[in-house]
Amino acid sequence: MRGNVSRLLGEFDPELPLERASTIPSSWYTAPEVYQLERDVVFAQTWQIVGRRDQVAQPGQYLTADIAGEPILVIRGDDGTLRGFFNVCRHRAARLCTTECGTVTKLRCHYHGWTYDLRGQLRGVPEFDGVDNFRREENGLPPIAVAEWGPFVGVHLTPPRQPLADFIAPLRLWAENEQPFDGLKWYARKTYDLACNWKVYVDNYLDGGYHVNTVHPALADSLDYSHYQTTCRGYTVVQSAPTKPAPGDVGRTRTGRAAYWWLYPNFMINSYAGVMDTNWVLPLGVDRCRVIFDFYFAENLPDDFRQQSIAVAEQVQAEDIGVCEEVQRNLHSRSYTTGRFSVKRENGGYHFHQLLGRQLQAPTQAEFSSPI
Repeated sequence: MRGNVSRLLGEFDPELPLERASTIPSSWYTAPEVYQLERDVVFAQTWQIVGRRDQVAQPGQYLTADIAGEPILVIRGDDGTLRGFFNVCRHRAARLCTTECGTVTKLRCHYHGWTYDLRGQLRGVPEFDGVDNFRREENGLPPIAVAEWGPFVGVHLTPPRQPLADFIAPLRLWAENEQPFDGLKWYARKTYDLACNWKVYVDNYLDGGYHVNTVHPALADSLDYSHYQTTCRGYTVVQSAPTKPAPGDVGRTRTGRAAYWWLYPNFMINSYAGVMDTNWVLPLGVDRCRVIFDFYFAENLPDDFRQQSIAVAEQVQAEDIGVCEEVQRNLHSRSYTTGRFSVKRENGGYHFHQLLGRQLQAPTQAEFSSPI
């Protein structure tokens, strides 16, 4: 298996200039060996946005997430400190919290009743008398790094090489200058399961608007495509364009300057005047992924506006699902191995492939660095 992975990884050169570059090969979207490597190297060794700050604002509030099959728990302690743990009981590996979010006074496993306090220390061990060489203080929940930024909460499953603020530096500077979160409040969440590799969805997002005119005709009416720009910085890509008057719900809800931020490897922020949604892409398997949308709005916007805006997003998502699932099916074709990039439009997609290729090909995570 290792030899096969090395062969597959060697089929992509992330150092070529854009005008000479090809995409990562189709096997990277279909091979189980590559997917397993991504779980261990990419998702376990990058900062992952896993939820909202308001979900864990008060002591005892928690949120849960699954990052490429790894169950995660983030909880606000009774001392006010935010902590991250693996959502796995030390006894028989059952989950401690089984709902998306909530409030608790302790963490109690629903399987055998082992109990941990909000700091992850093991407190209750039913019917465990007579067990030799067992110490409660050595069987607390293993911690993971956690950080807050803006309305978001992020975790890092392995010891991070850099703090979250540095990892997201270009995105952080944009937020400091533009204040895009000011006055926005979370409104709703929608979840979609797709029959495609997670990278297919990211590729589609990062193609510099190349597919907007053909796949999203209603959205295209509201974007000034002639001024669509894509800028790659560090672990981020921002695509932006002015909006223009358009008919219907799209014209009403998509105003101001559109900004589409992507954070490596799987988080997106879509921002308009008074409107923001985030997309979180979670691998479920080599050919499946889940996309979670959180919708935010300015508090003074009426409810009918919010519903119209969500309907616009759902229409765009339905159009994207169709093309992404079609691409995944066709990646198995013997006629296709790699494709070329539009120099004018697809620098964002190549930046993603460079980051991914460099991380997967690096002998150690310490040797992986981002182009600035």
